[in-house]
Amino acid sequence: MNWWGKMIGGAFGFLLGGPLGAALGAAVGHNFDTEKQRAQRHGESAGPRRAPPRDYSQVEATQTAFFTATFTLMGHLAKADGLITRPEIAVAEQVMQQMKLSAEQRRVAMALFAEGKKPGFDAEAALSQLRSEAHRGRYLLQMFLEIQCAVALADGDLQPIERQVLARWAELLGFDKADYQLILQRLKAGRHQEQASEEQSMASKLADARRVLGVERTASMEDVKRAYRRLMSQHHPDKLVAKGLPQEMMDLAAKKTVEIKEAYELLKRVR
Repeated sequence: MNWWGKMIGGAFGFLLGGPLGAALGAAVGHNFDTEKQRAQRHGESAGPRRAPPRDYSQVEATQTAFFTATFTLMGHLAKADGLITRPEIAVAEQVMQQMKLSAEQRRVAMALFAEGKKPGFDAEAALSQLRSEAHRGRYLLQMFLEIQCAVALADGDLQPIERQVLARWAELLGFDKADYQLILQRLKAGRHQEQASEEQSMASKLADARRVLGVERTASMEDVKRAYRRLMSQHHPDKLVAKGLPQEMMDLAAKKTVEIKEAYELLKRVR
């Protein structure tokens, strides 16, 4: 049984503990409540994390936390400016579509999205828990932050409150301001690449390609190649899955590698 089969049983939501376990339990429903009641009858606490049963691997624990955090924080961020827009909902649905979620998985994802919108949801505690569950894995946490930034950028640009929230989240996940700004620049450039028309000037396409790779106009081809290799390594789907990215999210990572490769190939052709 994979991580999803174990997660949907409800007991692992209880074992996860903390705000992510509570959100997962509420989303999954009855089975979690049953497990919680059983623990209370035995005088156990529902809050602290307990060691998973032997048939749960640490990677599966991380996958569960990543999936839960992705959709709860997505809901929380979409609500940050007081109004959830149609483009933000569309991006959430697009993420689910790219993950090829089953009907059951989509229901849980949407329920997690709804949990994150609630006023009492502790986003900072959830992020701290995710960082712990991911063992501070930088590339995995970067993938998470990129997904959240993409949602915020869905309606064109960041609202001031969204910019403030995302900067704080980046800090909690261990990224400095420069790293966070670079992630935003790459995402914006990637959006431009997707929307590029035949009429877009070569200068504009090259500028987007440089932003995707995070290099300056004056960068040498060797610098461009190093940036390309570094980003391809960071977004390699198999490597991310091994670190705890849910298998269903491989297509999201693969999409990033396509953007990176296209940017590199363009700069290489011109050079």
